[in-house]
Amino acid sequence: MTRPGFAFSTRFKVRYAEIDGQKVVFNSRYLEYADVAVTEFWLWTGIGEALGALWHDTEFHVRRAEVDYLAPFVWGDEVEACVRIERLGNSSITKRLELVKAGEDMLCAVITMVSVNVHLPTGRPVPIPDAIR
Repeated sequence: MTRPGFAFSTRFKVRYAEIDGQKVVFNSRYLEYADVAVTEFWLWTGIGEALGALWHDTEFHVRRAEVDYLAPFVWGDEVEACVRIERLGNSSITKRLELVKAGEDMLCAVITMVSVNVHLPTGRPVPIPDAIR
């Protein structure tokens, strides 16, 4: 079940390698969870199948990520990661992710991630193609 305002979510369990000595998830893992969730989000949208090479040749790099840690995940928890696009700029996409303790609907983290479309040879921002918009 997704949270209000979200059409997409994915679930995964906290693995042993992601925790510290107190069985709490390391803070850096939250951004890994975001990366997994965003990858699943793009697969869910079907944009890769719809646009083919245009989508696969378009390169987004994370420009900024902000994590608001509200409650810890511990070993064995099931994480539900909800993803939506908050803003579509000229060359950037802002995504909001909410990480919830599945089954309890406890909001554990909110992540805002800004990704910029870049021209790989120069690393400079370029406009997002209209077909992707």
